[in-house]
Amino acid sequence: MNNDLLRDPIERRSFVERCARYAFGLTVLPALAGNLTAAEKGAQVSAAARSAGFGKAKRVIFLELQGGLSHIDSFDPKTGDSKGPGAAIATKAGYQLTEYLPETAKIADKITVIRSMTAKVGVHANAQYLMRTGYEKRGTIVHPMLGAWAQHYLGASHKTLPSTVCVNRPSNHGNGYFPAAFSPLPILDPDQGLANSTTQVSADVQTKRLGLLEQLDATFGKKMADENVKAYGDFYDTTMQLMKSSDLKAFDLSAETAVTREKYGSSKFGRGVLLARRLVESGVRFVEVSSGGWDMHKQLADSMEDRGGEFDRVFAALVADLDTRGMLDSTLVCVTTEFGRKPSFDGGGRGHHPLSFSTVLAGGGVKRGYVHGKSDAKGYEPADKPMSVGKFHATIAYAAGLPIEQEVLTPSGRPMSVGNKAKPEMEVFA
Repeated sequence: MNNDLLRDPIERRSFVERCARYAFGLTVLPALAGNLTAAEKGAQVSAAARSAGFGKAKRVIFLELQGGLSHIDSFDPKTGDSKGPGAAIATKAGYQLTEYLPETAKIADKITVIRSMTAKVGVHANAQYLMRTGYEKRGTIVHPMLGAWAQHYLGASHKTLPSTVCVNRPSNHGNGYFPAAFSPLPILDPDQGLANSTTQVSADVQTKRLGLLEQLDATFGKKMADENVKAYGDFYDTTMQLMKSSDLKAFDLSAETAVTREKYGSSKFGRGVLLARRLVESGVRFVEVSSGGWDMHKQLADSMEDRGGEFDRVFAALVADLDTRGMLDSTLVCVTTEFGRKPSFDGGGRGHHPLSFSTVLAGGGVKRGYVHGKSDAKGYEPADKPMSVGKFHATIAYAAGLPIEQEVLTPSGRPMSVGNKAKPEMEVFA
């Protein structure tokens, strides 16, 4: 055996894992970060410390603008034929945004704008899937979202609260090929918080019902010795703990001051983002908040005034709020969308355009007041430092401290990794 394997505990474990994988189809280290000895953890940290960004993001807020944000009319303004109805405005960080984002311009010195995003998928459902998972959609497999990857590698983020929550959309089984317990908890109405979290029956009746359910589950569990069956049982146990816990107050927006609620606004998106801030503050690791209405084929000017203005106020409020609370450096805020819009503008709107679009990162170890990459003069395709969706995911995962090089075997035996084997973009980190 190579002497290096004897000296390096991580290499030795990796060697054993590869042998087991090829001989028996097994992954013996499903969560490396949770199983290392103190010496091994030290070695891993040393290897990962090549960037100050590694593990800086203890929590992630993932804002998803569904429909396809026009990069040219938001974070990447252009001149000439591509120019939209909104004028470019200066920011305190030295770069330009459009006039639809005046509040974001005020906090531009706290964010990183990525203007070189690129993809090949221009259909809504498939592009949303790609942005949520880092993988193109395939009929034979369902991929996990970032929150599930984080729970796999880092374990649960809280004793009673869920590790992942999605707001303003169903969960869509975001656990992918991971256990059902890794699926995000869906919150469809932020003002209602966690629906059905209280019971109308007495504690005695509830205890009897749970006892009966456990008896039925025990019989079924013996016949079906399956990890997912156990995962559902664990899910019920965790749910009951939460229902009895004081941690339920994290879902209650009424606990916020009137001033804070006003800053986030009364829209469903604003309430959802405020809820996200409360949840990460309470111990939830990953929260996704969706905003619809970005498919602007027509009436782009009016839509950007309305939808863009709402996003602008809410996003700026979130960044400023996290910064004031001392949470921005340890919280990564991601502004995502499924694709951009075409450079051609005829006075109405713009069509789908996946070849070039913009995303934003804030906090969690990334640079402040920084623009990464650029698109060409028309906004048609990246002209410098192109970034794939997989690379974007790998960058977020790196900031969250995930071992992105480690592969996981799917139930069918296929090796997968965060970001589809892409490397993180180290230039975005401070």
